[in-house]
Amino acid sequence: MSEKKKQPPAAAALHAARQRLSTGWPMPLFLQGAFEFLQAALFSAFLVVIPWFAVWFSGGFAERSIESVLKMGGQVWLLIHAVPLRLLQVGTGADPSAGTGVLNVIPLGLTLIPFFLCWRAGRRIARASYTDQLWQGILGALGVYLLCGLFTGFLVGNEEVSVSLLAATLIPAIPAGAGVVIGARREAGSWGRLIGFDAAAWISKASQHSRWAGSYVWAVLCGGTLAYTLVFGLASALLSINLAVHWVDISNVYQQLRPGPVGSSVLTLAQLGIMPNLVLWTLAWITGGGFTLGVGSTLSTLQTTVGPLPAVPVFAALPSGELAYAWAFMALPVLAGFLAGWYFLRVGENHLDDWVSKRVTTRWLSLGLSTVALGVFVGIVAGALSLIGSWLSGGSLGIGRFTEMGPEVLMTALLLAAEVAVGTAIGYLVSPLLEHDPVLDR
Repeated sequence: MSEKKKQPPAAAALHAARQRLSTGWPMPLFLQGAFEFLQAALFSAFLVVIPWFAVWFSGGFAERSIESVLKMGGQVWLLIHAVPLRLLQVGTGADPSAGTGVLNVIPLGLTLIPFFLCWRAGRRIARASYTDQLWQGILGALGVYLLCGLFTGFLVGNEEVSVSLLAATLIPAIPAGAGVVIGARREAGSWGRLIGFDAAAWISKASQHSRWAGSYVWAVLCGGTLAYTLVFGLASALLSINLAVHWVDISNVYQQLRPGPVGSSVLTLAQLGIMPNLVLWTLAWITGGGFTLGVGSTLSTLQTTVGPLPAVPVFAALPSGELAYAWAFMALPVLAGFLAGWYFLRVGENHLDDWVSKRVTTRWLSLGLSTVALGVFVGIVAGALSLIGSWLSGGSLGIGRFTEMGPEVLMTALLLAAEVAVGTAIGYLVSPLLEHDPVLDR
């Protein structure tokens, strides 16, 4: 049998090129990541600019040019990415900075738009890459988002608003980076597949005491997160009920403003954008820490002092008048702590109680000590999460009295930690009475 005749190198290269043209070249991962995040940036900008254009076409910004409206849309895009805006006004007197202020209240509901777009991009990047290649896609994605923030910050400055280019470049990458990492983790199914680190194998090499301590810490973290999530859910339900009860008052404000169909739609979208902020303010209210709506206006279950407010329809639902029994709402975080304590019992990872009981022979004393410690630990976790949520939901509008907006961060965290701690201790002690063993019940 004769040997197959080999093709010349040039012919072989030409044949390989033809096959590559027919099948296509695979997109490099960093380029795919850049393309995914470019889509996310453009789509989020599109969703922000369209309402402004609608208001402009309806005559709401009749005195402004289309360039000015585009800059306003870019400023809002930066704001929903948590970039602070410095509002510039014509100062009078010797101090020209007297008329400036910082707008840094983040509309958290609108921030979810780029977050979920980047979450989707993270899933697509993880689907297209191996574990040791994932960094390439994420690096390309974040690089494009940094450039988008830089260009936006450079283009949107005018005589009314100035933006720090460094903040405009770096800060938008925070919610975008969180979205892409969480999305990639969701697609990978585990952190081990995501970053190539096998946590189970590492834990298996640790001593038994270390594994018990780790299980206890993890259960405490889950319990504190559960308690804070439950308080957030209860605050959301309370806010929804309050809005329904005051719906007539809210409608009256709409009628007095007469913003028209387009203006009403944009105003409603803006209020939906701050709805997570309002939930976190409600959470601060039920803890007793309270929140401020401008200098001199404080609302909590213990004290309510409200000054003049802007004509925003949702503010018509603020509690007013005599609230003699408002303090009863402080039982809601205790209830959340109770359920966290019940969860901890069901998990069965109270290794601190095992350790204490070996050193303190009196059972009621050892159980009391370990339960108090459990309540304190879970409360600290819930309070730490409250610090983050309260800080993100507040800020300054940069004008007049409204340089202080949002929860009393430290007081809310301290009170929430104490209330959750009490509820957790009670829940852990009482929940055995609520448990039933199906084997013993038969």
